[in-house]
This record gives sequence, C-alpha cells and structure tokens, in this order.
Amino acid sequence: MTAVAGLALYDRAAARGSAQVLDSYSTSFRLASRLCSRAVRADLAAIYALVRVADEIVDGCATDAGLSAPECREVLDALEREVEAALRSGYSANLVVHAFVTTARATGIGDDLTRPFFASMRRDLSPLVFTEERELDEYVHGSAEVVGLMCLASFRRGLAPDPVRNARWDRGAIALGSAFQRVNFLRDLGEDADGLGRRYLPGVDPHSFTDAQRDRILDGIDAELAIAGAVIGELPSSSRRAVAAAHLLYSELSARLRRTPARVLVERRVRVPAARKAALLARAALVGSGTARRSAR
Repeated sequence: MTAVAGLALYDRAAARGSAQVLDSYSTSFRLASRLCSRAVRADLAAIYALVRVADEIVDGCATDAGLSAPECREVLDALEREVEAALRSGYSANLVVHAFVTTARATGIGDDLTRPFFASMRRDLSPLVFTEERELDEYVHGSAEVVGLMCLASFRRGLAPDPVRNARWDRGAIALGSAFQRVNFLRDLGEDADGLGRRYLPGVDPHSFTDAQRDRILDGIDAELAIAGAVIGELPSSSRRAVAAAHLLYSELSARLRRTPARVLVERRVRVPAARKAALLARAALVGSGTARRSAR
C-alpha cells in the first residue's frame, strides 16, 4: 500500500484536527453527526471547527489568554482574511481553515456565506443591545442561518441540480438555523446580559422577562421548526437522520423552555437530560425520514 503523502496527508491531518475540535466542544452536535455518512460527517466537523474557533475568539477564550478587545478584533479579522485567501488557493497553513476550505471548495460554499458569518461574530466583540427586529434578523442570518446553509451544501453534494427543490431546502435550513439560535438566546438570556453585556432580543429586559414574552418568542421558534421539519424527510439518507436528531433535540428544548417560568429562565440554563437526549437520538436513528415532522413530547 502506498503511503499517504503530500497534500493528501495534509488534508487528512486537517480533517482529523477539525474532528478533534468537534469532539472537544460539542456532545450533541457530535452525536447527531454520527448519524451521517462518513463523508458528510467530515464536512460537518470542518464547518463546526471553523465556527467554533471564531466563536472562541469573541466569547472568552482569547480574552482568557490576555487579549484586549481590539486585539480580539485583529485576530478575528485575520482569520477571515485567511479563510478568503484559502478559498481562492485551496490551501491554508491553519489546519482548521484548511479543512474548512477543502469542504467549502468541494461543496460550493463561498464568501457569500462566510462574510455574513464573520460580520455577526464581529458584533459580539463589544457589548450590544438590539432595539429593532431588523438588527436581530441580520445577526441571526450571519451567526446561524448561513451555517445551516453551509451544512446543507454538504448534504446535497453530488445531487443533480434542482432549483425548486434547492429553494425549498434552503428555506428549511435557514429556518432551522434561526430556530437553533433563538432557542439558545432564551437559554442564555441571563448570562448574555449580565456576563457578556449582550441583549439580543429587542424589547426584552432579562430582569423583567415575562411568560407572555417567552411564549411570543417560542411561537416564532416553533413556526420555524415546522418549516424545517416539513423538508427533512426529503433529505438524502446520508444526512436525514442527523438533521432529524437535531430537530428533535431543539423541539424538546422549545417544549421545556415553554414549561419553565420566565423568571427561572434568567437564572438557569434549560437542558435536555442525557437519558432523554439518548432516546431522541435513538428515535432519529430508527425513523429519520419521519421523526422530525412530529414535535417532541
């Protein structure tokens, strides 16, 4: 057997590095991604690793290392420049960036998705208070919806072009990414406001948050989950079960958030117990084509 060498060896090392980032940071995403084919799983790890590295720059890791806010911005800007250069050349000396651009160039991910992502990450470098839904929607697009579209690019790799189908799947990916992000806004409401100086939800004061406000936000989230759930059964078998698992998990989180008094949401993060999470993953693994169409109970 010929030894792997040169760029192929580097590609393999970069892919393994991204998989290690995923294994280190996310239990839920890692477990769900295991329901994908090996090729899609590698793509998702590459996307996740880049997103995580950027997130760590703005959410504390860089600050923990002693960087000032301006220095964090410089690091984030440098990362974006490295991604854009590597998208053109196909190579980066940064293993995480190299793994990402290898996936990006193979699936058609371009700077139309990476630029909004970095723009939203840049918003988190200083305290923010969104006062208009337009600001929130723009942020969610860059921080979550484009990530859903990146994942979708991997899911439909190799499929024959179908503009009508693609538009339908795009809407589902956008809705699911948005729902994920908005669920996490509710889960992190107190910590974001008091610890990071961020108030993402317009008109919401975490210290006087009401059940009515909670329900209004969750109504929007559940509507987005329904849009996403309607197309999951159409996805290729290489990704369908993993997306169903993620959909089930966030449907469960939405239901638990709705059952939690608003005043309590500010004080503690709502989670899905490990046993329940395992049951949801098993359910998705068995009936991935239909699971996501039903709300978690």
